[in-house]
Formats: sequence, structure tokens, C-alpha cells
Amino acid sequence: MAGRTGAGRARWPAAQDGRTMAPTDLLLQFALFGAALLANLLSALAGGGAGLVQLPVLILLGLNFPLALATHKLASVALGVGASLRHLRERSLNPMLAALMLATGLPGVVLGARLVLALPPRLCTLLLGLLTIGLGLYSLARPSLGVAGRPRPLSRRRLAIGGAGLFAIGVLNGSLTSGTGLFVTLWLVRWFGLDYGRAVAHTLVLVGLFWNGAGALTLGQQGQIAWSWVPMLLSGSIVGGYLGAHLAIARGSRVVKRAFEVLSLLMGSSLLLKSF
Repeated sequence: MAGRTGAGRARWPAAQDGRTMAPTDLLLQFALFGAALLANLLSALAGGGAGLVQLPVLILLGLNFPLALATHKLASVALGVGASLRHLRERSLNPMLAALMLATGLPGVVLGARLVLALPPRLCTLLLGLLTIGLGLYSLARPSLGVAGRPRPLSRRRLAIGGAGLFAIGVLNGSLTSGTGLFVTLWLVRWFGLDYGRAVAHTLVLVGLFWNGAGALTLGQQGQIAWSWVPMLLSGSIVGGYLGAHLAIARGSRVVKRAFEVLSLLMGSSLLLKSF
């Protein structure tokens, strides 16, 4: 049974009445799994950017933007699950920093998700593209940034400014389509002195699992989620998140830094093209 949304009809990949799947339905399911696997593997390695692959695929397969965004947010929660399974074994998280990311980021995510429909999409996409390219160039210009951790004391001033930055990124995370995980990763490296490996661990577990979960819940209450697309997206996200986290741990911060820079430049360029 197909569902109609405000911007048109979404093509559901699986039959809803118990009949055997058509070949085209199977192809769509495999396409969803493959896109989620690739998107979340790259995101788990670089510390963000799953939407570079996953969100456009959902739109190309027939979902309108609000439905695709809500479905993408929900599927991205599985990235946090897959990455958590790997990173928690390494005890990569700082409990105080994790608590700060939840306390300051989650309210921003909910606020951003409630504001998303009021924002001019083309302008937001253009600005996000420019900012994302800026992240990659900033990291490239500082070869030693994030290669080795230089943890800074969590003073009240550092926590206050760091929390304000996380709240602002949370608003972007809730309201814009993709790339904000990269912002969190670089903020943790630059302001809190984490190396890229530990920064990515915090981003994947806390942003992937909790921030995206809050965004999916808020967007789901405002509209719909393509539930018949979710199982394959969740499966691909969990597998991709685990594999990407494993590569990040095995290869070290220098490889993660390079992946971050490449994905930032690619995603920023993609967003700029999309805005015109």
C-alpha cells in the first residue's frame, strides 16, 4: 500500500499485502542496503557525512524531501548503534564530555528540527556547503591538528563555551540535512584537544545515537517516516557503522584525519552544486 505525502507519492519498495516481492522491489531493497552501508562506513571513518550518500539516494528513489529527511535521521541512529558496539569496547569516551554533548546538544537538535520547515532550503544548503568546505581546508592547513591528542582541562569557561558551540551545532543538526557530524568532530578536536580517533568515537556514539534519535523523533511527529524502507537502511547502517569504526580504530588518527578532510571537501562541493 502506497502512502501519499504532501509533496507526492512515495514508492514503497516492498509489497504490503503479503504478495511476493517483484524484482524491482528486491532491487530497491538492495539499493537501500548498499547506500546505507557505504554512507555509514564513510561516516564512521571520517566522523560524519552519512547524508552525502544516503539522503540523495532516498530522494532519487522517490521520497519527497521532508519524508526523506525524517527517514534518513531515523536510519542514522543505527550508525550510532553499530559504531557504539565497536567503540565502547575500546572505552574511548570521556564521561564528562559525553554528558556535556547530551545536555547541550539535544535541546539544539530539537529546536533545529522544529525550525527546519521555516528555513529557506537553498540558502541553508549553500551556507552549509561553504562551511563544510571550510572545515576540510582548515584541517588540511594544519597537518598536526588532531593527529595526537592534547586534552585540555575541562574548566568552567571551557565547558561553557564548548557547550554553547555544541548547542549551535545541534541546531544545525536538527534543521539541515547532512554534514553536522563533521562540525562536531572538528569542534571536539579544536576546542577540547581530542585526537581525531577519539573525537570520531564521541561523534558517532553521541551524535549518531542520541542527537539523530532526537531529530528523527521530532521530525517523525511533524510528518511521516517511510517505515517499509527502514529495515534495510537500519541493517546497512549498523554494518557500515561497525566496519567504519573498526577501520578508524585499526588505522589510527592520521588516516581518520585524511578521511575527514576528503569527505568534507566532497560533501561541501556536492552541497554547493545542489544549492544552484
